[in-house]
Amino acid sequence: MIEIKVPELAESITEGTIAQWLKEVGEHVNQGEYIAELETDKVNVEIIAEHSGVIKEFTREPGDTVEVGEVIAVIDETGTASTAGTKEESSSAEKADKSEKDLPAAKETTVDKSESPANERLLASPAARKLAREKGIDLQAVRTTDPTGRIRKHDVDAHQSKPAPQAKAAQPASNMSSTNDAKPVERIKMSRRRQTIAKRLVESQQTAAMLTTFNEVDMTAVMDVRKRRKDAFYDKHGVKLGFMSFFTKAVIGALKEFPLLNAEIQGDEIIKKNFYDIGVAVSTDDGLVVPVVRDADKLGFAGIESEISELGKKARDNKLGLSDLQGGTFTITNGGVFGSLWSTPILNAPQVGILGMHKIQWRPVAIDQDNFENRPMMYIALSYDHRIVDGKEAVSFLVRIKEMLEDPETLLLEG
Repeated sequence: MIEIKVPELAESITEGTIAQWLKEVGEHVNQGEYIAELETDKVNVEIIAEHSGVIKEFTREPGDTVEVGEVIAVIDETGTASTAGTKEESSSAEKADKSEKDLPAAKETTVDKSESPANERLLASPAARKLAREKGIDLQAVRTTDPTGRIRKHDVDAHQSKPAPQAKAAQPASNMSSTNDAKPVERIKMSRRRQTIAKRLVESQQTAAMLTTFNEVDMTAVMDVRKRRKDAFYDKHGVKLGFMSFFTKAVIGALKEFPLLNAEIQGDEIIKKNFYDIGVAVSTDDGLVVPVVRDADKLGFAGIESEISELGKKARDNKLGLSDLQGGTFTITNGGVFGSLWSTPILNAPQVGILGMHKIQWRPVAIDQDNFENRPMMYIALSYDHRIVDGKEAVSFLVRIKEMLEDPETLLLEG
């Protein structure tokens, strides 16, 4: 018998939660096949079978927390699918068949013909499976609009929003609580990733002396460059010219002038980093993640846009690896895509700086004492760790970003 154990994940990750089994007991697996999906604090990891054989048993269930090195399944190298799983199924089928023969004919109608075979595999995204588990929804009952038949999170949401049959209207007591008998509430267990996000955000605020400074940027010049160059840029590079490449270039230029914002604290030492791995916050169904654009200072506008596009797609498809998320030196977050006009971003520890972008809004701006013009304006925010970054340095950093964005040609020189 071969034991399947939780593999080493990363230095900072010691446990995870079994999201789903990709195989079933009695099923034959080949060496290298995926058998389970494990949800960790940062990403989902698929566990492979290191030997071929038949799955003898699962020692843990979906939703269970497991540690690195823990046995979660057993494989019989000498078994076959027919001997490992089918015998018991055949025996059960024979017993069921015999029992049915002993019952009166009228009783035969009680057999539920809608039950799916135990070995039927449903196509469903991890987010859909997780939501279904949290809501107690049978995926077999969920209908999908995906032409491939894959069930997605919005399908589960749509199924949940449908009126429940009268017989199932009452929720289990374990899932319901209330402060008033007439006002029930629903308890939903936080996912491992959401728990980790909550923990890290609280820790960041408790351990850092976080302050935020604000400024505003006239986006006229950047928008003009994008308008004139976007078609030729896309034709040449196959990627759209977005705002993020401009802001990334501006951040890198400002970090070179104010290097303490590209540092971190380790004990009583300041670690100044002479490289620029820029984290870009991405919102997913499971929460906010911050994949990292490596050596962003060595990339052109097209390279930055391509990296951000690819990382964003991987994040939304839940395909990010641990290497995509580790080691960033500074973070950019864009609440403007959701309509935020003004916010205070929280530090992504152990980093000591994070830039917040916001919604571009047309506002009247004084050109001189006598004239006003409507300009596309954006508020920007810099949260920083005051333990090593002084207010003068933080304000100057943000002003430098403003200056470069309002004169985009300097980005080619400074970024």
